Amino acid sequence: MAIISQLTIYPVKSCAGLALTEAVIGLAGLETPHGPDDAAHSVADREWMIVSAAGDFLTQRQHPRMALMVPSVEAGALRLAAPGMSDLTISLGDFALRAPGLRVRVWDHECAAFDQGDAAREWLSDYLHTPARLARFDPAHARVSHQERTGAVRALNRFSDGYPLLIISEASLLQLNERLQEAGREPLPMNRFRPNIVIKDVEAHDEDRCAALRTQPDAAARDSADAVAGTETAVPTTTVAVELRPVKPCPRCPVPSIDQATGTRGPDPLDILAQYRRSAGGIVFGQNAVVVSGFGALLRTGQRLEEEWNF
Repeated sequence: MAIISQLTIYPVKSCAGLALTEAVIGLAGLETPHGPDDAAHSVADREWMIVSAAGDFLTQRQHPRMALMVPSVEAGALRLAAPGMSDLTISLGDFALRAPGLRVRVWDHECAAFDQGDAAREWLSDYLHTPARLARFDPAHARVSHQERTGAVRALNRFSDGYPLLIISEASLLQLNERLQEAGREPLPMNRFRPNIVIKDVEAHDEDRCAALRTQPDAAARDSADAVAGTETAVPTTTVAVELRPVKPCPRCPVPSIDQATGTRGPDPLDILAQYRRSAGGIVFGQNAVVVSGFGALLRTGQRLEEEWNF
């Protein structure tokens, strides 16, 4: 069985990740855990996005220093820290009531979003040295993954490139790093590839060979849920089995060449990956995945996932 070794969300697209030990399976990707009364204060993967004055998405491809923008969540707010800047604080509550609407673009998809205000605009523009705004995804907008890949599953996204989850195995990165070292290059950390879920105890690129990854309800969580049976409590639990379906290899862009600790470009690993990971869809590493079942359930590090193979 595979074991979850890392869970990460990226609250602001293309900025630093937020490592979690537990994550909720939301309708459009992973979210921070929350109690029954504070769901409005949870933070979701790619819930925010930095856009140009024209509404086009900005990423580390154009602005490598976005890697140094580090998110945290505290006291009902998203906080962004960056070198040489005072922290930017964005309230999590009632944003749809106070923020003007925007139309923004992720690749060829136009999305509904909310402008996060002049303070955010000034902060981002100062840091990135270009006019920029912070947009928050409008949850009333349905952004659906390509169903020729997802089949009967209607997979929702916020500002991800196209799918709600990215899964990579530790063994896949180890194999790449062995090849990099054979070429006289330094090994790379996992954060260069920005996965949501990292798994271990599998072979390299087993994520490519999985038709599904499933959790099993654990006894402790089941007993806890039984104790509150009949109540309206909506605390996420692990009692609901989660099924994740890998649907598309992830084609890689130049972002893995950017050191996430310094925000500077280095040698691009794509030339090494191209030696053994080239496909009709490009140079691929990791698997985009969707949720088949288990919305509202928890994933946690150390949790086992049963594989269903696609051969």
